[in-house]
Amino acid sequence: MNVQPKQDRRWVRRKEARPAELMSAALDLFVERGFAATRLDEVSARAGVSKGTLYLYFSSKEELFKAVIRSGIVPLIERGERLLEEHHGTCSELLREIVFNWWESVGTTKLGGIPKLMFSECRNFPEIGRFYYDEVISRGHLLVQTVLERGMESGEFRRMDANYAMRMILAPLVYLLLWRHSFDFCDSKRVDPEAYLDQHLDMVVNGLRPDVREEKVREEKKGGPPARIISIGSNGRNR
Repeated sequence: MNVQPKQDRRWVRRKEARPAELMSAALDLFVERGFAATRLDEVSARAGVSKGTLYLYFSSKEELFKAVIRSGIVPLIERGERLLEEHHGTCSELLREIVFNWWESVGTTKLGGIPKLMFSECRNFPEIGRFYYDEVISRGHLLVQTVLERGMESGEFRRMDANYAMRMILAPLVYLLLWRHSFDFCDSKRVDPEAYLDQHLDMVVNGLRPDVREEKVREEKKGGPPARIISIGSNGRNR
């Protein structure tokens, strides 16, 4: 009877880990050098494998980049979408949770360098630009816009163009990421991200509060009591 030799378990684990190791190396290089300047032989060298091994898992640099986004950023969008479905508190609290979860998962990690890369190179690589827009940007926009629309329907937020409001809420977050990965080292007054986001959300939520006169008219038409108005202070507590 032929006895098959036992496979070295360390080799098996190493083989199974290779896609993750390659994506980790790719993320490092994409953030350090940009998409155009990153070469696949450099990715394979940093991951400790041959270039031929890399091609066993990824057919091109574009596919490798897409895998980095799908494994790193897309799950965070999905997490926000689940939070939207399961949340039962105020929309102000939901908005705050989405923003701080995003910063913790993206802003404090190497993934935070990806938006800078996309802004600088997506026009030169429209395929990955469209991919990133469809998989990340459009879903993130819809997530925040849905929170705003829900708050308007409940009377917690005043009526406004939710699409424009969403963009104005997200723009300072993108700025914070770009600053962190560009001029941050030049700034003598270093920005505290949590304090920055606290103040941003305080301004946003207070700006979203219903106008007292509009609220009175709306409630008179409904024949019910005024809606509860929520404001989040800089300490993150309702008041």
